[in-house]
Amino acid sequence: MIANTFIKRPVTAIVISIVLAISGVICIFNLAVDQYPDISPPNVSVSGSFTGADAETVEQTVAIPIEEQVNGSPGMEYMQSTSTNTGSMNVRVTFGIGTNVHIAALNVQNRVGIATPLLPSVVSKLGLTVRARNPDMLMMVGIYAPKRTHNITFLDNYTNVFVQDALLRVPGVGDISARTDQFSMRVWLNPDKMAAYRLMPKDVIASLQAQNVYVAAGSVGAPHRKATSPMS
Repeated sequence: MIANTFIKRPVTAIVISIVLAISGVICIFNLAVDQYPDISPPNVSVSGSFTGADAETVEQTVAIPIEEQVNGSPGMEYMQSTSTNTGSMNVRVTFGIGTNVHIAALNVQNRVGIATPLLPSVVSKLGLTVRARNPDMLMMVGIYAPKRTHNITFLDNYTNVFVQDALLRVPGVGDISARTDQFSMRVWLNPDKMAAYRLMPKDVIASLQAQNVYVAAGSVGAPHRKATSPMS
């Protein structure tokens, strides 16, 4: 009966189809996405750096003490740690679906604080970062100079100073993984010369730390100035 109506009245069928299509497009932009259940388990990431250490040393002295304290957090399903030869460490803690990721991050932060006194002094000085994040990548952004007016060093520094902080303030963004290089200095030590001068690596590190000092010398007769940071 209904099929015969649409066959005999093609114009009516076309009008109804157009109305249904337009209604569907309108509904797509007004769907209540928050009502959908969470299908991706929340994750909390703990990252740190042990300057000058290899992957095995980082695992034994940094990753394992953190894992021992974080293990057993309420709602935790499993965790996975990664250590590299550059001294970086990352522990990813996965919680069950439905766990409040903010409360989970707070619990992990408290447990990491218990493990901090057990870590090497270099790691404690640099600090550990605890963030709630999703392991799935949402978007990848590439920054380049169209006319090659700036080199890769300038672009890396611009990304670290301005772009990364701006993206972290976007609502819903948990973390950003920037494949950029920070300004740093790498020192290669000659074992023969070190032995000739009877020096140890810690002596070189102590000398570099002694020279890397900011002294607040003050000023005399200078006008009052107020420094602001462009974080908006």
